[in-house]
Amino acid sequence: MIDYALLILSGLAIGIIVAAPIGPVNLICIRRTLAFGPLNGFLSGLGAALGDSVFGIVTAFGLTAIAQLIKGFYVPLQIIGGLMLVGFGVHTFFAQPKKRELDQVKRSDTGASTLIGAIVSTFALTITNPATLFGFAALFAGLGSLIGEKPRFAEAAVLVGGVAGGSIAWWFTITTIVGLFHKNIDDRAMKWINHAMGAAITLFGLAVLGNLIRAQLA
Repeated sequence: MIDYALLILSGLAIGIIVAAPIGPVNLICIRRTLAFGPLNGFLSGLGAALGDSVFGIVTAFGLTAIAQLIKGFYVPLQIIGGLMLVGFGVHTFFAQPKKRELDQVKRSDTGASTLIGAIVSTFALTITNPATLFGFAALFAGLGSLIGEKPRFAEAAVLVGGVAGGSIAWWFTITTIVGLFHKNIDDRAMKWINHAMGAAITLFGLAVLGNLIRAQLA
């Protein structure tokens, strides 16, 4: 008999494990939280959580055809993701948070287009990283004893729900904590934050592209 409580806890753990490592998406969400407030940062994290959920669905429901399709486009997806990271990084690095402009952005932060853009951008970054799918496959493989080799729909759905919940909980927690410093950030501090995080995000993107080039030449 399936222990659904254990299944939910396992899904929550997977969601947090996948979301928590400090990487480009974490840096983007933290930077947006500091610049535009917790709502923008959380919704940016929500976009990443949606991407994680897609990979969770593919893995938990055994959607082999979709998994193979993603695997088949591994290189193009990585190129797109790497270029997107470089673009995000360069844009962030050179962003000049003048007080009047920053205030205007903050006031427009509740606009539907701005918030939707925050979700879409991080979703796109997450979904163009096929390595996340393989990470999910490895984590889910460890749950074989819980859900069986051929899990039923309800069991897979509970597990995916747990993954989504864990990822969302992480983003809510981190953006809430970082958001406490939001009002204390002035233009000078924001400029240095933009430089540091922009450089880090750019390096992540260059590392992705560098690994691809090295793999193709090997």
